[in-house]
Amino acid sequence: MPQGWGGATSLCSPHRDCPHVCPTATPHLPLVPCVAAALPGPAQGRRKRVLLQERGAAGPGAAPRPSRSCYRARRFLHGESPTPAVIAAWLGVNIFLFTYYFLFFDRNEQYFYTREILGSALAWARASAKCLNFNSMLILLPVCRNLLSFLRGTCSCCRRTLRKQLDHNLAFHKLVAYALALFTAVHTIAHLFNLERYNRSQQATDGSLAAVVSKLHLQGSKWLNPIHSNHTTPEYVAFTTIPGLTGVIITLALILMVTSSTEFIRRNYFEVFWYTHHLFIIYFAGLVIHGIAGLVRGQTPESMREAHPQHCAQYLTGKDCEHRCCKETEFGKVGPVRSWKWVLAPVLLYIFERILRVWRARQKVVVTKVVMHPSRVLELQLQKKGFRMEVGQYIFVNCPAVSLLEWHPFTLTSAPEEDFFSIHIRAAGDWTESVIDAFQQQKAEMPRIEVDGPFGTASEDVFQYEVAMLVGAGIGVTPFASILKSIWYKFQQADQALKTKKIYFYWLCRDTGAFAWFNDLLASLEQKMAESGKADFLTYRLFLTGWDTSIANNAALNFDTVTDTVTGLRHKTIFGRPMWNTEFAAVATAHPRSVVGVFLCGPEALAKSLRRSCHQHSSLDPRKVQFYFNKENF
Repeated sequence: MPQGWGGATSLCSPHRDCPHVCPTATPHLPLVPCVAAALPGPAQGRRKRVLLQERGAAGPGAAPRPSRSCYRARRFLHGESPTPAVIAAWLGVNIFLFTYYFLFFDRNEQYFYTREILGSALAWARASAKCLNFNSMLILLPVCRNLLSFLRGTCSCCRRTLRKQLDHNLAFHKLVAYALALFTAVHTIAHLFNLERYNRSQQATDGSLAAVVSKLHLQGSKWLNPIHSNHTTPEYVAFTTIPGLTGVIITLALILMVTSSTEFIRRNYFEVFWYTHHLFIIYFAGLVIHGIAGLVRGQTPESMREAHPQHCAQYLTGKDCEHRCCKETEFGKVGPVRSWKWVLAPVLLYIFERILRVWRARQKVVVTKVVMHPSRVLELQLQKKGFRMEVGQYIFVNCPAVSLLEWHPFTLTSAPEEDFFSIHIRAAGDWTESVIDAFQQQKAEMPRIEVDGPFGTASEDVFQYEVAMLVGAGIGVTPFASILKSIWYKFQQADQALKTKKIYFYWLCRDTGAFAWFNDLLASLEQKMAESGKADFLTYRLFLTGWDTSIANNAALNFDTVTDTVTGLRHKTIFGRPMWNTEFAAVATAHPRSVVGVFLCGPEALAKSLRRSCHQHSSLDPRKVQFYFNKENF
């Protein structure tokens, strides 16, 4: 085991002999996506010039980078979303529910008199309500992290295809949330029309069927129109009845949750996003009791038998009706309230999930080592009884001294073979700044840390592939720290069960300081693989995407040195960005009959390029090279 991979509790600065990977996790995001992509072939020999990848270079004179907004609108069409089969099934159920209940309320004779007042707005309101119930049932399932980890790790049917679906849990959660917003808008607008038409029918004196039935049984409980007097306004009904008031509260809660979930809010004001998202408790409580009062009514089954509208409607509009239809046409709630049946199971499952999180978070966590790295990156080495992890997993961390309620996700940077687990915290907001300051104060008693997890990600599958391509962009290197450390241990222990035969690793950084976090681990891996006779197992390239002329000139002057002037490693740093078509073509040529797993932790623009390259370079013949794209989603 390399020197510096353990030790007593201390606060120190990094040094050359400390091979800790020091990538950072971003606490203000649902976990930093980790790019893993291919690095084809060993270094292409020594050339008498610095490697400059002109395409997409970010150095002097480079073209401006495209805006992220260019890609956001297409994310669901380029792989961040569930597969088309999942989306088609979800859309199919929504379309079926909406169509079935729209036709039901538009044609069912129990609502004959209700349609006379409300028209087609009745069907629009009720059909959208059923779709709201269905999507409310789904919205909590993708965020049940323990359920997803169980499916990923223990379910025998959860193989590669299904496991890839689990990686899109947050994309599906967002998709369902957008559907909730859409159906809420439809439902709300339809009911605004309903209230206005109720009011108009109550005030009408033209003797129309809508006006007549609006005035039936106003003194009892068998009325049809909830507005009983000309002095009652739609606003009064909206804010004083159970359906009206709960509808307003539900809508406001949903608006706050959706608007605070935008990327800008999540990145810059994570606390706002975190707190407003807990309005889901109010949302579900309001949803369950929303329909209890039965504001929208139909003709009761008993009345239908005695006074069917086909026979009685003509008598109701007569002057001074004495026909039995006028007395026996009665209205009420038709059927029980069913909203709670839709959401009961998911809510109970989520309650169990939260109880499990609280119980696990209360278990004692021991901070065994504290390391302060450059660029205000804090490394915490922790121990917890019964804690077991796999490569690429993440945990949620709470520091009660900073905030009792805030939990932030961090990728684990330690290996499963180590007797501790570690995270790296980069200063990226109020919470992270406060945590770093708390540990730097060197008080007699260190701040307490609570941990929930670990939870699975796409990177868990890296050793299931014969060839793996890992691409990390900036802080997206964190999951690969765990993977590369685990590889070091597997070589140390001469693990013969390792299925992976080749790993290509790319790391793209904007500044040279970030490379210092990773140099020692890569140097240790180089040495260990050379000693084991497997020097070609790991091929890596480091890309510097931002530099000035002094850095480039220094690299060019010292190109003939054995080690790189930027990193001190044997492989030279490349100035610019990878040309992915060239890289993928080289990997396909080197491994013509292999299944290649491409793992990414990085921005969507890079994901789009890698995903496209995977499709272009995968052979139509399933017996030949196949590239499978995997992206971290948190």
